[in-house]
Amino acid sequence: MPPASNERNIRIALTGFMGVGKSSVARHLAQLLRYRRLDLDSLIENTDGRRIADIIDNDGEANYRTIETACLRTALADPDCRILSLGGGTWTIETNRLLIKESGLTSVWLESTFDHCWQNIRKSRKERPLARNRETAQKLFEQRQKLYCLADWHFIVRPEFTSFDIAKQIREQVFS
Repeated sequence: MPPASNERNIRIALTGFMGVGKSSVARHLAQLLRYRRLDLDSLIENTDGRRIADIIDNDGEANYRTIETACLRTALADPDCRILSLGGGTWTIETNRLLIKESGLTSVWLESTFDHCWQNIRKSRKERPLARNRETAQKLFEQRQKLYCLADWHFIVRPEFTSFDIAKQIREQVFS
């Protein structure tokens, strides 16, 4: 079914902790709405030519965040990019939140428990330098919650929900 005309005017940015499923939800949402999506982590790696883990390990997190913000600006300048999945820390930077809001994107927080995210992090083949051990990751999770809640919309991700289920919820509530 083609998207309704009012759906075409909305652009969203998915935020949430690493391992919550932002990229998977974005992929399903793009299929449901027939929109183009962009994964910020992929854009960063393609632009820089290195994996995010290598950028952080070799250049430090502060330099990585500078690259991330530059790539975010590129993504936001693309009017055809309707669904943007952010990195887990992108939304926690005030400059990035302002850029997203000024670009007219609707922000959507995918919230889950730390245990759910941690299980996904451990299962993933993706190396996550800011979550190499549970204690460090849990502290980061707790710090970021107060910033994620600044998003326009909030969806709870539970183990019994698939990423497709969450994408359908977002379509029904945000895009209708």
